[in-house]
Amino acid sequence: MQLLQDRIRAEGRVLPGNIIKVDGFLNHRVDTALMREMAKEFAKHFNTEGVTAVLTVEASGIALATITAEELGVPLLFAKKAKSDNIEGGLYRSEIYSYTYKKAVTLIMAKDWLGPEDKVLIVDDFLANGEALRGLVEIVEQSGAELIGMGVAVEKGFQPGGAKLREQGVDLYSLAIIEKADENGFVFRYGV
Repeated sequence: MQLLQDRIRAEGRVLPGNIIKVDGFLNHRVDTALMREMAKEFAKHFNTEGVTAVLTVEASGIALATITAEELGVPLLFAKKAKSDNIEGGLYRSEIYSYTYKKAVTLIMAKDWLGPEDKVLIVDDFLANGEALRGLVEIVEQSGAELIGMGVAVEKGFQPGGAKLREQGVDLYSLAIIEKADENGFVFRYGV
């Protein structure tokens, strides 16, 4: 998506450890007009007929997933990274490793909101090693729901997450795939 790539080139920065900083428009300060355009791209790419929910993981993917859910006219669901007192009943769980927080995390979601009758689109802001998305796939599988695909704003193509998910047969659509990022700028993959 050219609009997203242009914003990354103009405002993105590369921090030590190949951290891509785009928090001025994607995941700290959110450009909702840009989010709407990304949501429209996901709606065009995926066969969303019959989709019953958009699923993401807390926290930074919630903005894009919310606007995508609104675009599709379905509820947003998000897996939590910690159990809270207001979650009752059965839970779906998936163990992942958070590279952002450098620790193991258990994703949880109440069984009340996802079941075999559902068709789910997973949406997230970033894909690097793919742990969060792998965990969401496990939750969808546990529920018996049908995964129709995954929409990601920014994929680090130089890390293994996207390739692993595609090898598993997931319909993964990333709006901007960064092949290389350094002090000289960003190089994007085209034609994916």
